[in-house]
Amino acid sequence: MAKGRCIMAPGNHTEYPEREIWYPAVADGLREATKDGEPVFSQVVLRQFPDWYIGRESVWIPFLRNELQVGVNDVIIGHSTGAIAALRYAEKHQVKGIVLVGAYHTDLGDPDEVEAEYFRQPFNYAAIRDNCTFIIQYASPNDEFVPIAEQRYVAEQLKPEYHEISNRGHCIDDHTFDELIAALLQKM
Repeated sequence: MAKGRCIMAPGNHTEYPEREIWYPAVADGLREATKDGEPVFSQVVLRQFPDWYIGRESVWIPFLRNELQVGVNDVIIGHSTGAIAALRYAEKHQVKGIVLVGAYHTDLGDPDEVEAEYFRQPFNYAAIRDNCTFIIQYASPNDEFVPIAEQRYVAEQLKPEYHEISNRGHCIDDHTFDELIAALLQKM
């Protein structure tokens, strides 16, 4: 089987993902990961997405499909809006797996989320499950942007490998995310 890539889809408002939040630590950890002396991923993609401030579905989904050419052997790590983009992408495209951090299922009453277009129709959770060989989800009860009920609802629909982590908020800190790296590498 061809070795896949890992695509990191950041949250909206992330201008420089290669140096913000926990993204570079996770990207570096995955780039260094090996199995049987070989890199686990052929490439770890961490770069600015177009329309980075809002992160519209009409821009990000074509970017994932056409520019990044995310395919059946690839994994998407999505944070916040990036998690929602990963969900929408996996509705219609097969991927190896998705890792969701701070996922939600409504626009949260936030004008930027309304403008981002992802919530115009319900998610097809069955299609998402069918198009992924695995789904991992991280949620935090003290998330300042996404209520834990939203995150738990997504988990109930997807039946992912679910991790509820305390005291990480919306995971917009600059800590490492070693538990995410370890969980993902277990699936590979």
